[in-house]
Amino acid sequence: MEKKPIIVVVDGLGGGIGSQLCTRVRQAFGHDVEILALGTNASATEQMIKAGADRGASGENAIRVSINLGQIVLGPIGIVLPDAMMGEITPKIARAVMRASGKKILLPVNQPHFILAGLPPSSLSRCIEEAVQLVASELGLAVH
Repeated sequence: MEKKPIIVVVDGLGGGIGSQLCTRVRQAFGHDVEILALGTNASATEQMIKAGADRGASGENAIRVSINLGQIVLGPIGIVLPDAMMGEITPKIARAVMRASGKKILLPVNQPHFILAGLPPSSLSRCIEEAVQLVASELGLAVH
């Protein structure tokens, strides 16, 4: 039996972006992939599981231990910035995500303490669609 690729989705706060990513990845690839939700808190993880993740875990240690399970890591750019998401992204989480063996596909979401220059304004839904296309390309999968 061929092993499914694992897509790790990381998010914090209320899990809004992560849940949108989980929903769209599930729509795009069905059950040809496994979605692993890693939330900085239980609420974010729960929302991602409700949105289609196969399983999930919460907290700094869970992220550090599980991040390397994925061939792809998806999330907002804040997951690699210490103290982002109102402090939920600890330096250890940011370092673990950046050192993860999987390809990182990050959404360029501005936050109150930084602005991304040089990128044309784009809606979150467009960013998610582009991320899904990048996942398809990286994994050699067709989008349903």
